[in-house]
Amino acid sequence: MAIDIEKANTKVLERFMEARPVVTTMAKAIDVIPGMKDNMLLHAGPPITWERASGPVKGGMIGALLFEGKAKTADEAEKMLASGKIEFAPCNDHMSSGPMAGIITPSQLVYVVENKTHGITCYGNMNEGRGKVLRMGAYSQDVLDKLKWMESTLGPTIKVALEAMDGIDIRAIISKSMHMGDDGHNREDAASVLFTTQLAPWIAKTAKDTQTAFEVIKFLGENALSILNPIMAACKTMTAAGENVEGSTIVTIMARNGTDWGIKVSGLGDRWFTAQAPIVKSLYFPGFTEADACRDIGDSVITETAGIGGFAMANSPALVTFIGGVPKDAINTTLDMYEITYAEHKQF
Repeated sequence: MAIDIEKANTKVLERFMEARPVVTTMAKAIDVIPGMKDNMLLHAGPPITWERASGPVKGGMIGALLFEGKAKTADEAEKMLASGKIEFAPCNDHMSSGPMAGIITPSQLVYVVENKTHGITCYGNMNEGRGKVLRMGAYSQDVLDKLKWMESTLGPTIKVALEAMDGIDIRAIISKSMHMGDDGHNREDAASVLFTTQLAPWIAKTAKDTQTAFEVIKFLGENALSILNPIMAACKTMTAAGENVEGSTIVTIMARNGTDWGIKVSGLGDRWFTAQAPIVKSLYFPGFTEADACRDIGDSVITETAGIGGFAMANSPALVTFIGGVPKDAINTTLDMYEITYAEHKQF
């Protein structure tokens, strides 16, 4: 029987657009992420080996073992990672999504994001903010100290608040923020304000003491990327709803890990299609060039897979100077995306 590709693609996109992701709570990764093991680390992009892993992924994995207490020194962690004792797996193969190196460890608290329309649940780790962070491959003591604070204070406080308020509708936040200059990926200023505004009263009400409430609200308010990880998990629930539709040519996953870029296509099941990750054309700090750069990295391109992010760059002129362009470049980029997309998102 002939396959109607147009009908299949329409079905996939209807599922994308009908999805209503809500972040409902936080939980330990090993308790909720499907297939997570005590000796497993999740990472961004398609499958990778230790030998082929990029610098940020290797650094993130070293930091992860130090954070988990499985290694006492970086050298010990490296030996463990090279020995095969630790399993590596893509976040995307475990209903999860992680920015940059994308490292998720068994004991980390993760956002639980439920697609209320299709009954799909996906997971995302907490965002550390900018600067020296695990997702960039850093693992110094101050990085580990922040992760411990997030584990002991930030995560549990957000968890209690989310449960008390019956969750936050992430699709609604994305939709509103897109009318406030965000693109849903690289610029999350408005979305983070909306997220923190909804959380703050409940944090004030449910936090164990005023100092904890102050620290958590201050951290969320100062970190414009606070909402990125829940948005990534939300986009993952949207695209997961469109997986495995026979005959569909719609891409349901895009991800990179600094070595490879991988995609999955709805009608082609769970198979990864990979190519070398490209070098990013962007701005560099003085004294640095493309020769110093890691190749493209992170699961955050799930936002583009869901139709926002770079595909909506025209919506975010303030972002353009951040990547070294002018407003006209943003408009042209969005117009160019019509060449490789199937429809416009009716929710955004």
